[in-house]
Amino acid sequence: MFIFSVKTSSKWKSIYTKHQKVASAIALSFLLSGCSQPFRVSDTQWQTYKNSRYGFEFPYPSNWTVLSTPDNDDGVVLVSPRSQNVEIRGWASNLSPDPKNAIQSNFQTTQGVSGVLLVEVGQQEGSMKLTLTQGKVTYYWRGKSPSQEFSNYYPLFYYIAQQYQVKSAELKVLSAE
Repeated sequence: MFIFSVKTSSKWKSIYTKHQKVASAIALSFLLSGCSQPFRVSDTQWQTYKNSRYGFEFPYPSNWTVLSTPDNDDGVVLVSPRSQNVEIRGWASNLSPDPKNAIQSNFQTTQGVSGVLLVEVGQQEGSMKLTLTQGKVTYYWRGKSPSQEFSNYYPLFYYIAQQYQVKSAELKVLSAE
């Protein structure tokens, strides 16, 4: 089993910070080593999921299927046309985590929003999880696949996480309360 995570405590914070770049490079190399065909943004046709309640958006491959959207419009679940076991989820909540237990940011979207990116590969499932907090809103995004296929989906998931955007959602959420 291979787990690359970003959870830190004060004891490990200095060690983690010091070795973060090395660990990230090793994890990325490991995950990409099994790729049979490299992911190319230009070879993919894209659609954009836009959430009107919380004001976030992210691209996804146009051939993926919207599996469900909750009645409260807090997010979406998309599945791959190849397998129902490969999915992308995006959602938000106006219940922010306790700042005392917040994990130090290790990732930044192309928009410039900092957050936490967590990659875990277990025996059954691999996942990439992005958590961003802006004001009183916490945004979540996750891509997951069976472990043996995760290295093929990692570049896609990483690209989508980079492209995740927050569009003045705090004003929408506050005005809806």
